[in-house]
Amino acid sequence: MNKNTSGYKQNKASAEKKVTWLELFYDLLFVAAVSKASHVLLHVELGSIPIEYLTKFFLIFVPIWWAWVGQSLFVNRFGKDNLSHRIFLIVQLFFVLIMTASLSVNFDQYYVPFLIGYVGLRAMTAIQYMSVHKKEEAHRKITARYLGSRFWIGLVISSCSLFFDSWIRYVVLYAGITVDILLPLIGRKYLVKSPINTHHLLERFSLFTLILLGESVISILAVLQSSYWTWQSILFASLTFLLIIAMWWQYFDNVEKKVNKTIETAGQIIIYGHLFIYLSMCMIAASIQLLFLEQLKYSFMLSFIFGSVLLYFFSTTLVFHKYRHFHQRLGIYHLALLLGLLGVFFTVDLFCLMPNYMIIGELMLFFVVYAKLTT
Repeated sequence: MNKNTSGYKQNKASAEKKVTWLELFYDLLFVAAVSKASHVLLHVELGSIPIEYLTKFFLIFVPIWWAWVGQSLFVNRFGKDNLSHRIFLIVQLFFVLIMTASLSVNFDQYYVPFLIGYVGLRAMTAIQYMSVHKKEEAHRKITARYLGSRFWIGLVISSCSLFFDSWIRYVVLYAGITVDILLPLIGRKYLVKSPINTHHLLERFSLFTLILLGESVISILAVLQSSYWTWQSILFASLTFLLIIAMWWQYFDNVEKKVNKTIETAGQIIIYGHLFIYLSMCMIAASIQLLFLEQLKYSFMLSFIFGSVLLYFFSTTLVFHKYRHFHQRLGIYHLALLLGLLGVFFTVDLFCLMPNYMIIGELMLFFVVYAKLTT
């Protein structure tokens, strides 16, 4: 009886784990980093976004995402709002500032401060794992030791990039980052025995999603400020606003009402699936501005914006499917309907030249239907 009561209290305490004010402040510093990464997509040459800038966007965004994820996962499993944890987080904020200030499409000029910021962030997280593993027991102790020791492998590889020049430097840097990202997947057998707090993890990722939605709101403001107000620009901005509301509705209603937060897993579908959700949201935010300014070739613009929406659809469907209550999961019929709707819009637009407000209106309608069917 005592054992059951103890287990109940432990589970209740775990379910009530809340995001702290310092975590929210930590997120705030990533707003500028996300904004810098998103603006890379606004580089247009000869009616398209060059592969070089698409690649740079991905290479800039991934370290930002992983640095944020690394600390969020530590807090999720082992974080306690005490003095030592606050000191670690405040020091990490300093490294976030260094990394954010160095983000640029000109990697060579700011390479050293970027490396210092990223390696400093990840090193502090690894040290935190090593410091708590002595206080933990059983599976939690093994998990903390595994992550705290293995993360140094990627850090050492990335740090070795300082000894190289030209493109080799970046190959070594991202080889280390890739190893860092893959280590939790390789060590899944340890992590599943120390499951994440699903409620807290979804809350953390939802807060970061709000940051990305903020980028789309900024795009609306850029649209309204980029020209004289006409009925076309007002209509475009209004439909875009409804699109963002529909995205918010679809995502947050799922998180709040349709997801079973008592499921205990390693959380890797949530973690890695959100990388693609965030990438697609940055692309959608950039698409809003580029579609209004009509700087891109029509066919490229259609492919880019519909591709962004398709990536968002697949990644959100994947993330929420496993965690939705079984009787509320999407069926094949729903997937076929949504993909068919998106396919019809794309095909019609490809063969019939549509004004920008019509295209954004179609996407708004898609997100409204997606939100309605899933919430």
